[in-house]
Amino acid sequence: MLAAGRGERFGPESKLLRELAGVPIVRRAVDAARASGLAPVVVVVPEGRVGDTIGRAVGKGVEVVVNPDPGRGISSSLVVALDALDPRPDVDAVVVGLGDQPLVGAEAYRRVADASTTGATIAVAIYGGERRNPVVLDRSLWPAARALTGDEGARALMRDHPVREVPCDGTGDPADIDRPDDLEELRARCASTTSFE
Repeated sequence: MLAAGRGERFGPESKLLRELAGVPIVRRAVDAARASGLAPVVVVVPEGRVGDTIGRAVGKGVEVVVNPDPGRGISSSLVVALDALDPRPDVDAVVVGLGDQPLVGAEAYRRVADASTTGATIAVAIYGGERRNPVVLDRSLWPAARALTGDEGARALMRDHPVREVPCDGTGDPADIDRPDDLEELRARCASTTSFE
């Protein structure tokens, strides 16, 4: 789970610590990854006080690792996650989610992970015909992922490698929170329904 972004469009306060239905945004995102049954769950946070607070907000049962320079873009957080997982030979692939997508469901994580066990080197969740998160990267692509720079994440690899698209409609909602208006819209949607993932 990549949760070290600067969130500059949101404002000075960390958007990941804002609440949606009484739960921090980042906690909701991490809870889905944890509920998927995939392990280990690694959460990349920024260095410093904000990172410490995010690390506490995600709860137990995850490994929190620090990106010392998140200003280098999402690629730097992906590299930190891969470095944390690289020494574990039992980890054949990484499923990448984002901390600012609090309604992505556990089933979406399971579906893209299943695609990697049936030969896909990259698989991506599809909602309403659009590619969104989570994304799975087979270990064979980790060297290429480490070569990414700036705000190029796993999606940059999709230009050069075959991609399996995994239907995830009905598993949750891939909406991300970039600006305060995005959060208010999600709050309104959640208030109008009795349950959501």
